[in-house]
Amino acid sequence: MQLTDQNTYTIQGIDPVQLTEQYGSPLYVYDGATIRRKAAELMHAFAGINMKIKYACKANTNLAVLRLMREIGVELDVVSPGEFEMGKLAGYEGNQITFTPSGVPFEEVRAAVEAGAIVNVDSIPLLEWFGQTYGNTKPCLIRIKPNVAAGGNAKIMTAHADSKFGISVLLLDQILEVVKKYSIRIIGLHQHTGSDIKDAEPFLKVADILFETAKHFPDLEIIDLGGGFKVSYLPGDAVTDMELLGNKISERFNTFCKEYGRDLQLWFEPGKFLVSESGHLFVTVTVVKEDPARNFVHVDSGLNHLIRPMMYGSYHHILNVSNPSGELKPYNVVGYICETDTFASDRQLPEVKQGDILAFANAGAYGLTMSSNYNTRFRPAEVLIDNGKARMVRRRETMEDLLKTQTDL
Repeated sequence: MQLTDQNTYTIQGIDPVQLTEQYGSPLYVYDGATIRRKAAELMHAFAGINMKIKYACKANTNLAVLRLMREIGVELDVVSPGEFEMGKLAGYEGNQITFTPSGVPFEEVRAAVEAGAIVNVDSIPLLEWFGQTYGNTKPCLIRIKPNVAAGGNAKIMTAHADSKFGISVLLLDQILEVVKKYSIRIIGLHQHTGSDIKDAEPFLKVADILFETAKHFPDLEIIDLGGGFKVSYLPGDAVTDMELLGNKISERFNTFCKEYGRDLQLWFEPGKFLVSESGHLFVTVTVVKEDPARNFVHVDSGLNHLIRPMMYGSYHHILNVSNPSGELKPYNVVGYICETDTFASDRQLPEVKQGDILAFANAGAYGLTMSSNYNTRFRPAEVLIDNGKARMVRRRETMEDLLKTQTDL
């Protein structure tokens, strides 16, 4: 979102205030140009190697976003049957989708395999079942837990020793025993370290562990290093240097391929990196409460629409779209849910008045996908702006939507 010379915010030349007037508030708005730019940035960073992007679509499963990803050559990583179906509705073939489960019922894995997806096996019991069920007739990847702690905070680290995700690299002997027992076709090794990793070193560390592990699997085609690249949450924030990361990882990967004896394909599974910066949640100020302890700004949204600040302590930059140049004042920005749902504390904002439109930045990932109907509130509409045109890609919910699955009416 850009501030114009006329002191108004726009997205691809479109006034977001007009969008809230047209589609209501609160409102999620996604900038397709940002998604395209982030994908191109990743592709450019690894231009010298055989690399594939698998969008971790749990970040944002709107069909319009998935179709945009398919248009620009990005494939999918899914974690549930529902996400798999969304991928198919968006036009993906089964073999363009990777299924990365976490302790799911094995029948979900069976359904994904039968639909043509490649599965990331995340436990010894699942590996045993996979071997018993398919032998060497179906390929799979194995999700290795490298026991490396990296990321923004403990809640978003997924590769340390206490994490539930993947099979510990310390169990390599057991893995190899099961693979040999059933002649399982292991075509790739996968890991995902976590989120908000800004330095190349953690990626290089887990890559070395994966490369060393790969020596025990003679028929690999893929090394999957997951995602977790850090995005910018506020002006001047540190981010992953993709050019530097690309150079270092590419050099290490090329060396490994020579040692391994043939060229493999390198996969990444970014989610937030591709969509977070594209999204804004626009809300309307309902009450400005001047309290002796704090000035509170109440808005027509809450943790039911954007839970990340309360769940992860995540920072979202907030803009007063209605009064960009007002005098800065400290505010606590809070929601309308009957719980503590603070979006921001002691945040310096241009003077806020009732009726102003505020924008929460970096809301393109884990916003609506983690939303709920708590307090019997409706989920907001979503708008995608692409190629200079805005269109609603999800309507606002109604009471009828909330009652559709209830039977005692």
